[in-house]
Amino acid sequence: MRASRGFTLIEVLVAMIVIAIGLLGIAKMQGLAYSSTSVASTRSLAALEASSLAASMHANRAYWGAGVVNPAGVTVTGAAISDANLAVPVDCTTGGGAAATPVCVPLQLAAYDLQRWAAAVSTLLPNPVSTIQCTNVVTAPVDCTIQISWGENAVAINKQGLALAGATFNVPTYILNVEP
Repeated sequence: MRASRGFTLIEVLVAMIVIAIGLLGIAKMQGLAYSSTSVASTRSLAALEASSLAASMHANRAYWGAGVVNPAGVTVTGAAISDANLAVPVDCTTGGGAAATPVCVPLQLAAYDLQRWAAAVSTLLPNPVSTIQCTNVVTAPVDCTIQISWGENAVAINKQGLALAGATFNVPTYILNVEP
């Protein structure tokens, strides 16, 4: 019997197949990691924008804290605002007074803040729909809820996964409760 030395061609081919499968798995993991980073970035932008509006609501308590917001809420689709009072274009950065300071009543300031916020959200998030609802209970302070929903792209989903997910797939929602 002859002693075998070295590798046979079959062993080398099997080793190459195992390495190729491992490299494909690593490539797939890298794609999913990149997608997850994008999703996390979009979600953090939604959180930052919601807290930005909350800060504007705190600064303008004369409007948001007075309980004069439409009980049905304000819906912002893209940059379009459903409430006619808040959809009127207002510029609170220039003033007409003698001291050249901005002169805006609380409603105008709320409209100005909401319009700038809606423009920022529609620029940063894909297909955003936002709702701002405030409750006005006589015995309690005003409580507002900011809800932002947007479209999100999915990676590595097949037809079966899409059928299982239903119509609500790829529509994450961020909700923030505010007491102006």
